[in-house]
Amino acid sequence: MPLDRDIAPNPFKVVGHRHNRPDGVDKVTGRAKFGADMSAPGMLHAKILRSPHAHARIRSIDTSKAAALPGVKAIVTRDDFPDNPAVLADGELTNIRYNVMAREKALYDGHAVAAVAAVNPRVARKALSLIEVDYEVLPHVVDVELAMADDAPILHDHLRTEGVDGAEDKPTNIAERLELGHGDVEAGFAEADVVIERQFRTGAAHQGYIEPHACLANVSGDGSGEIWCCTQGHFMVRDVCAQIAGMDVSKLRVTASEIGGGFGGKTTVFIEPVALVLSRKAGKPVKIVMTRDEVFRATGPTASSAIWVKIGAKKDGTITAAESELKYQGGAFPGSPVSMGAMAAFACYQPKAIKAIGWDVVTNRPKQAAYRAPGAPMAAFAVESVIEEMAYALGMDPIDFRLKNAATSGSRSSYGPTYSDIGLVETLEAAKAHPNYSVKLGPNQGRGVSCGFWFNFGGQTAVTLNLNIDGTVALSVGTPDIGGSRASMCAMAAEELGIPYHHVQTIIADTGSLGFNDVTDGSRVTFASGLATIEAARNAKKVLCERAAKMWGIAADAVKWENGAAVPAGPNAGEFPPLTIKEIAKQAGETGGPIAGHYEISADGAGPSFATHVVDAEVDRGTGRITILRYLIVQDAGKAVSPAYVEGQMQGGAVQGIGWALNEEYIYNDKGVMENPGFLDYRVPVASDLPMIDTQIVEVPNPGHPYGVRGVGETSIVPPLGAIANAVAAAVGARPEELPMSPPRLLKLMKEQAAPLAAE
Repeated sequence: MPLDRDIAPNPFKVVGHRHNRPDGVDKVTGRAKFGADMSAPGMLHAKILRSPHAHARIRSIDTSKAAALPGVKAIVTRDDFPDNPAVLADGELTNIRYNVMAREKALYDGHAVAAVAAVNPRVARKALSLIEVDYEVLPHVVDVELAMADDAPILHDHLRTEGVDGAEDKPTNIAERLELGHGDVEAGFAEADVVIERQFRTGAAHQGYIEPHACLANVSGDGSGEIWCCTQGHFMVRDVCAQIAGMDVSKLRVTASEIGGGFGGKTTVFIEPVALVLSRKAGKPVKIVMTRDEVFRATGPTASSAIWVKIGAKKDGTITAAESELKYQGGAFPGSPVSMGAMAAFACYQPKAIKAIGWDVVTNRPKQAAYRAPGAPMAAFAVESVIEEMAYALGMDPIDFRLKNAATSGSRSSYGPTYSDIGLVETLEAAKAHPNYSVKLGPNQGRGVSCGFWFNFGGQTAVTLNLNIDGTVALSVGTPDIGGSRASMCAMAAEELGIPYHHVQTIIADTGSLGFNDVTDGSRVTFASGLATIEAARNAKKVLCERAAKMWGIAADAVKWENGAAVPAGPNAGEFPPLTIKEIAKQAGETGGPIAGHYEISADGAGPSFATHVVDAEVDRGTGRITILRYLIVQDAGKAVSPAYVEGQMQGGAVQGIGWALNEEYIYNDKGVMENPGFLDYRVPVASDLPMIDTQIVEVPNPGHPYGVRGVGETSIVPPLGAIANAVAAAVGARPEELPMSPPRLLKLMKEQAAPLAAE
């Protein structure tokens, strides 16, 4: 477990230290308001009718009996969501709209077909049973490779493959082909002394957030509306809902509740437009809360995949070429994360020849949503499995092999740009030096290593910092807090202003109170909102110095800000005693009015993040049960603003990776219906499944941020799949090529593969 200490000598007074979380008391006492906690006078309750078929044409929908039921106030179907020009002009918005409510076809088990708003949930459920839908059941496909076959059932008659010259003008399930890389891979493989290629498969995994989706919508008589919802991006919710409902964006205000988990799964809309249109139709507030069954059947997991990898290396351990083909299914609509998987696949290494081909495929599954480094964990599982196997084939230590080929500052990335300052080598060196790496293993035990990468994003961000009369600060940000960002914003604002951490209060402002903010995703918030917070605080310091100058009667450029106070500088140095932030704030009304700082930016320079994971596992050869004995995470955070939160993010990503590797997957029957839509059958790890997870933070400052910050939330889920698979391979002498590694699957694998894969 991490020690309660700073991770390294720290030049900052607030940043990099451990503080109480600002939302902690409200959450443990039940005062925090989550998505389902909001209510309104006269509120109606809504339920959604969902398709029981994986693929079916909707011949007709008869809602007359439901409408006649006492207590039913509004019903909506596809006819209440017309394709207005603004929606049709945007392909992704059209897909979201179709996902919100099916039109001519239901495309997956759980696809919304109609919705009812009634005086209570019981009446709403009864009304759903009275809606008559005439379905023509169609052939379905849920497997990515089967969906690519010439004889596969077609989901969309209009879909054509992008990225293929001379592609046939006929319907297909292949939405796009992409290719990236550099160098001559054929020449690179010709130089290699050892070439290894393998085929891998991964199942679709859900984010597993505890809080189901919930929202409350209220449209008034003048056409303006409000939405309260659990989301990772309330500005996105506002824009999407307004366009789908045909409203002016300015007439819709959205407030983000506390969020009970998201991990990327709450970066899109599922129920909010339905509640909005029902409210407009009923003239009353409408609340929707998903059941757990609905969450699994109708919201996005990540993609399942089929991945081929080929790597060649010389006897001295130099990788000469690397190639991969990645097939990802993104559910019923285009947009799988295959492009990011292809970009991330070889991002940790620098062979002179790289080629990655990606296929984006549609299937009769729910529309995929982001899941913490979308696309990267599957690619890393495949690549890192071959990397580990190559290390043993060459007789090299797995970390030494990676160090020889690791991307460094100045390396050309596999996806194009040249890296600036990065910390992959530092994570590998720290992992090798850690005591976990030298623990002696017993029978049926193995050790696995894996590296991981994530891009990290910046994006559109706006913050406002207001100074209160007592010298405390109210900071308004527009990025929902899904991983402790409010604590980090408080720390950075306090650091800049020179005031105590607890003198800053950070709130998530609604869409009517702040400029536009992109969704909380891409590990962008501590970087981008933090950068904006720092600049807003610096703007406020300029105003504070100007006010102090006015109070002293000297020029503004003769004042500087030090340790939370204005002090005279230059010829006036020492002439006046410092003016504290509280003293200046108290006189603000007499020196020019309220004091504030704000900043708007479309941030770039986020800086990628790298990590190395080391896993020790034990396999019961009789049952196929895998036990994780030890788990080590070493990750570059650039600068850990809140070390406890960083460690929590690292551990959380590892836990989710353990579940994905060992247990979690969507299971469909022969009718394309999900058979495990709940936590009893879709099994996420519990405490008894997990080891103590050791963390070590590396800090290689990101030059794109004033404090060196990098995003950390997503990189931590990238290495676990590969690290665990490598540990299992070392333990049993059989290479896992399909996830999850369930006991029956592992027993079958051990029976089929007998050759040892790991060095003694």
